[in-house]
Amino acid sequence: MKDPQRILIIRRDNIGDLVLTTPLIGALRRRYPQAWIAVLANSYNAPVLDGHPDLDAVFAYDKAKHRPERSRLLVNVGTARLLLRLRRMRIDLAILAGAGVQHEAARLARWIAPRETLGFVERGQPTLVSLPVNAGGGAALHAAQDIFRLGAPLRLEGDPGPCRLAPDAGERERCRAALAAAGCSGQRVVAVHLSARRPAQRWPAQSFVELIEGLARDAGLFFVLLWSPGPAEDPRHPGDDAKAAQVVAGLDGKAPILAWPTASLAALNGALACADLMVCADGGAMHVAAGLGVPVVALFGDSPAERWRPWGVRHLVVQAPGGEVPALGVTAVAEAVKTLLGSR
Repeated sequence: MKDPQRILIIRRDNIGDLVLTTPLIGALRRRYPQAWIAVLANSYNAPVLDGHPDLDAVFAYDKAKHRPERSRLLVNVGTARLLLRLRRMRIDLAILAGAGVQHEAARLARWIAPRETLGFVERGQPTLVSLPVNAGGGAALHAAQDIFRLGAPLRLEGDPGPCRLAPDAGERERCRAALAAAGCSGQRVVAVHLSARRPAQRWPAQSFVELIEGLARDAGLFFVLLWSPGPAEDPRHPGDDAKAAQVVAGLDGKAPILAWPTASLAALNGALACADLMVCADGGAMHVAAGLGVPVVALFGDSPAERWRPWGVRHLVVQAPGGEVPALGVTAVAEAVKTLLGSR
């Protein structure tokens, strides 16, 4: 195909999935340095790409489940207006950047009417994709490698590079100032993230207390405690305010720590940009850390680490027995932290 001048990547799922698409975005920028390259995401995951150096624009549409205060009609009207705006931009190439066949993304692309559409297809099935890549064969790969297979028709060769995000300068400075005010001066900063979406991924508050207290005996460490704020009973966005309070109370001043709730992706980004290492369960925050180049100790439950481990950054995976993170012992996690801190 003729080199595209206007490229739109469509990625409509979770935060971590969008982060794992950034190696493909970087390769596209290197392959087409003069092209206009943009992403169409949703309003939930799009902020993770704020300030990304390889992108000219990021567009976001609302999913109805993310905007329960608005009627479905208003949400759909807003999406239609955005798609018609993109249609008027005369996109040369739309890339359906998702694992497997992306039926919903293909429908969005049909409204946009690009000259070419690149995506995964199942052999023998009807498709709207003009530049097809076989969907089979990617399940055994890391998710970043799987998505990178979409680059084959564009002659993007080799393995994907690391994930890449832009630090949020304002939030980074805000967190740095708070760390300094809390007494952090020259110590290595260990970010400890409490929150996880699924119960099988949630490490107990007492385990976090024991981990931080034990690591605090090693000189030169300061901790920043991160979590999704709000009450645990919120049905849409369960928060961990109570769990964070348990951890702080359990430490009872035995470790130098800054409690830092992250109400936005920007706040999470800024805090992680201040860290030398991250401890967290498998999830979006883990991939954000990797995108910022922060080494990760990742607690894995029943999701396959071979596919979802941090990509392109130093990391150690601690796999939970029986697929349940609550069953993980503190010693194994502490040893992984010490090993990774010592491998610099």
